[in-house]
Amino acid sequence: MTIDPSAAIHPTAIIGEGAVIGSEVSIGAYCVIGSDVTVGAGSVLKNHVSIDGHTVIGAGNTVYPFASLGQPPQDLKYAGERTLLQIGDNNVIREYVTMNPGTSGGGGVTSVGDGCLFMNHVHIGHDCRIGNGVIFANVATLGGHVVIGDGAVIGGLAAVHQHCRIGTGAMIGGLAGVAADVIPFGTVLGERAKLMGLNLVGLKRRGIDKAQIHGLRGAFTALFEGDGTLTERAEAVALSHGDNPLVLELLSFINEASHRNFVTPN
Repeated sequence: MTIDPSAAIHPTAIIGEGAVIGSEVSIGAYCVIGSDVTVGAGSVLKNHVSIDGHTVIGAGNTVYPFASLGQPPQDLKYAGERTLLQIGDNNVIREYVTMNPGTSGGGGVTSVGDGCLFMNHVHIGHDCRIGNGVIFANVATLGGHVVIGDGAVIGGLAAVHQHCRIGTGAMIGGLAGVAADVIPFGTVLGERAKLMGLNLVGLKRRGIDKAQIHGLRGAFTALFEGDGTLTERAEAVALSHGDNPLVLELLSFINEASHRNFVTPN
């Protein structure tokens, strides 16, 4: 066990023998920390937090009561192999959030970026990859192997099917069931989610140039309302909007190999 002298640990907390606790960490009452856990500098575990498995938590995170991080994946193929849950810096993890580590069949790592907000009862399944600045509203759920781009917003009670990709800056509406990939900056709504347009509010909040947003809107219309196949339309958009970085990111996402189709307007 390695505990920095500046860490504040409540006497009722249980810390495993091999755990590493960084400087200025605060661990509240009745927390249970496993032997293969690292907690980075300045992180705060409020109380009744459970962290187990091979879990590495970065600096400046705040974890609220009854969160459970690093327990075995909910995958029948998991056979106890040592896999990783990697959490970055400055995340807020609210009550009853669950995050599972990876599996050997999915790369062995579940990763969370920096500056994310996980509201209560959020579930992050095995082998998911979460970018930076992502917001998960209450009870949002990810199946295994889901990839979430930077700045995406997942609405309350929304569920994302395994192996789906959610692009940068996308908005998933509350109660949406997402069973296919969502393009960067897209907005999807509905019980079986459909693409409703672009997340213009999110783009403006990010300070994106108006001309780039206007170009992205034109590219969106050409991609999803034009003639020909999606591949043909994407090639035409690359020629007409190839100088717009937002459009290039959108096209890169579409051209990348995926296990799923795309959420479309129809």
